[in-house]
Amino acid sequence: MATDTPKDRLYPPKPSNAYLFATCLVDQFAPEAGLDTVNLLEREGIKVHFPEQQTCCGQPAYNSGYPDEARAVARQQLDLFPQPWPVVVPSGSCAAMMRHHYPKLFADDPVLLAKAQELAGRIFELTEFLVHVVDFRQQDLGTHCTVALHTSCHARREMGSHETSAALLGSLANLNVVQQARAEECCGFGGTFAIRYPEISEAIVSDKVDSLRATGAERVVSADCGCLFNILGRAAKLDEMAGRDTASLPGEHIASFLWHRTSKGQS
Repeated sequence: MATDTPKDRLYPPKPSNAYLFATCLVDQFAPEAGLDTVNLLEREGIKVHFPEQQTCCGQPAYNSGYPDEARAVARQQLDLFPQPWPVVVPSGSCAAMMRHHYPKLFADDPVLLAKAQELAGRIFELTEFLVHVVDFRQQDLGTHCTVALHTSCHARREMGSHETSAALLGSLANLNVVQQARAEECCGFGGTFAIRYPEISEAIVSDKVDSLRATGAERVVSADCGCLFNILGRAAKLDEMAGRDTASLPGEHIASFLWHRTSKGQS
């Protein structure tokens, strides 16, 4: 288990520049979450740099037991962030991969290990960065709303992101955050787990959807797109099976949720 959680990590002052590692899910399926991450940071006076050569962090291969393939993917990311700026990642699981597991992947190569360790020290999950580096304090301009927060397993165990996500939502005056039953339980996604064990994944996510619906929340918010897609996709399928015409459990990435709630003209 990781040791440098937000509780004991030393944080730098707010920088003038930062890199964005968008993650493959944000890049391919939720570009609005990446753009809203940029919006949030630029409003705080931080210039965001996006190296276009970035790809996947390598986590799917790593978690599936293919370290050589994961190492090949991770190797491509090591030289993409040459300036000593923070690298902000809008996903707790991807941030955990880069901060905690890149050094393990390159443990036998002194040159690449040094690069991995240096990069790992500059990796920040988005909500961690907003709370501990930016000191996010924006007025809630949205109407009253009730939401439920879901945080991924990796984000909880390796990054402590459930605490920083909750802190950000708790700072919004017009927001009521409700607690789902067994909030710490997995949504059933697990990257390739959902593909290798679809029946088990379906049972887990169905239970998660029931727990979230039972809160009475108007929407679910998460800092990890993989979990969010899995939960919302299953909820939509259950709505379809029940003959519902409208989504009973909408949701969005926390970057977009925060931007919409704290921007003029948004709601």
